[in-house]
Amino acid sequence: MSEPISVKQLLEAGAHFGHLTGHWHPRMKNYIFTQRNGIHIIDLEQTVTQVEKACNFVKELVSRGEALLFVGTKKQAQEVIEEEAKRCGMYYVNQRWLGGMLTNFATIQSRIDYLVRLEDKNSRGELDYLPKKEKLKVEKEIARLNRLLGGFKEMTTLPGALFLVDPTKEKIALAEAKKVGIPVIAVVDTNCNPNGIDYVIAANDDAIKAIKLMCSRLADAVLEGKMFREAGESGMAQLASAESKTAELMESHTFAPDEAS
Repeated sequence: MSEPISVKQLLEAGAHFGHLTGHWHPRMKNYIFTQRNGIHIIDLEQTVTQVEKACNFVKELVSRGEALLFVGTKKQAQEVIEEEAKRCGMYYVNQRWLGGMLTNFATIQSRIDYLVRLEDKNSRGELDYLPKKEKLKVEKEIARLNRLLGGFKEMTTLPGALFLVDPTKEKIALAEAKKVGIPVIAVVDTNCNPNGIDYVIAANDDAIKAIKLMCSRLADAVLEGKMFREAGESGMAQLASAESKTAELMESHTFAPDEAS
C-alpha cells in the first residue's frame, strides 16, 4: 500500500498556491488558510484528508469492478492525465469533452464503433485499394477520431466515477455526471465552485507538479483497488473449489439404505 500524502509533498509541488484574491469563489472560503502577496494560500491540512478520502473511495470503487474516468483537457493536465490513466489501466479524456458523452452514451458508442471499423479496414489492408487521396482522407479521420476518442474507446459502460482537474474548465463533464448520478472527484482551486462535487480536493490546478501528484495518487488507488479485486476473486475461486470438494466428499460418504441390507 502507498504511503499517505504529506503536507511536505504538497508544498514541494506548489499545491498551496491559489489564485489572486480578486479572482476567487466565495464558496472556497472554508478551504483557504490565509493570503500572501495578494494570493490565496490553500489549507493543505484539509487537502491531505481530502486526498486520503478520495483514494479510499476509488479503491472501493475499483475493487467492485467499476471504472474511474480521468478528465483533464487544460494544457497543463493533458500529458499527465494520459500518462497516469494508462499506467493504472483506466480511461481518460484529455483533448476535448464531447457533449453527451455521459448523457447520450449510445451516440458516442456509435462513433467509437465507426472508428473501430475504420481501424479494422486499415489493419486488413483494405484502404490500399482506395485512391491515394481517399486513403489519405480516411487516415486523417482515423487520427482525428483517435485523438478525441482514443482514451475511452474500450469503455463499453458508463464509468463508476469521474476525476476532474479544474471543474470550471470541465463544467460540461461535471453537469453531465450530476445528471446521470455519477460521483465526481475534482482538484478544486480557489476560483472554482466546490458545490456539486462529491470529493473536493482543494489544491492548485494550474501547476503541473501538483496535477501530477494528485493524478499519481488516484492512479495508485486504482491499482490497489485492482489488487483487492484480484485477491477477492482468487479467494472466492478457492472457496468455491473447497465447497465443491466438500460436496463431493459428502456424496461419497452418503449412507444408502441398500448398503445396509
